[in-house]
Amino acid sequence: MQYTGKVEYAQARKMRERNTRLYRLAHWPIWIFVFFLAPGPLTFSLFARGFSWGNSLWLGLVLVGTGVALLRGRLPGGEPGPYILRFDEDKPNPLYRRVCYTFAWNAALNYALLNLTGLVIAAVTGVWAMKQIYLYAYAPLCAFILLLGLTGKLPRVEPSTKKEGTHRRYFYGTVWSVTAAQILLLLLWKVLPQTYATNWIKLGVFVGVLALMGWISSRGLLPRTRPILPGEQVVAD
Repeated sequence: MQYTGKVEYAQARKMRERNTRLYRLAHWPIWIFVFFLAPGPLTFSLFARGFSWGNSLWLGLVLVGTGVALLRGRLPGGEPGPYILRFDEDKPNPLYRRVCYTFAWNAALNYALLNLTGLVIAAVTGVWAMKQIYLYAYAPLCAFILLLGLTGKLPRVEPSTKKEGTHRRYFYGTVWSVTAAQILLLLLWKVLPQTYATNWIKLGVFVGVLALMGWISSRGLLPRTRPILPGEQVVAD
């Protein structure tokens, strides 16, 4: 189906040659969050029982690792200068970008799919099995997503940056959709009791928000979800 939503033109985007320190620093919390979520069962225990020594230790390792990467300019958005300047250029995609965006895809897809599975089970059977789902299903799904990233089968992790103008919209559209749905689900989890009716409400809201935000993103109505038509030198975030 031909795309009929909003687009951006490369020549209309403001060109910059360097990233400011504030701009680089602002990307650090994003990657801290992405890698902090990597051990799914440990993250599940955080929401179930609160912060533990395991969470603290892992957070410390993530802070050190991402901090060193930031200082070396090896985090997307944390480089001294923009890496991608032309959206149609067949330019090698650096390993650090491929690794970071692969783990970002895992954070977005893995949690959304497992939470959706748990919601469906709870709505149909009335039984919540989230602990078991994260214990047994998170690692295989994570391994599959990492394999897709390793083989360059995910947007923004291909060996070349040639498709960046369209791939970035798939990535940010997913982030917008999953983030909104997860936040609303967390709020509903906190305020609604666990009953047969509320289980269906949680499932309906979660799926509905995913679908709505996905549709809005597909129309290019959210930041960074419009395809960029190449031609001039531009900056990719």
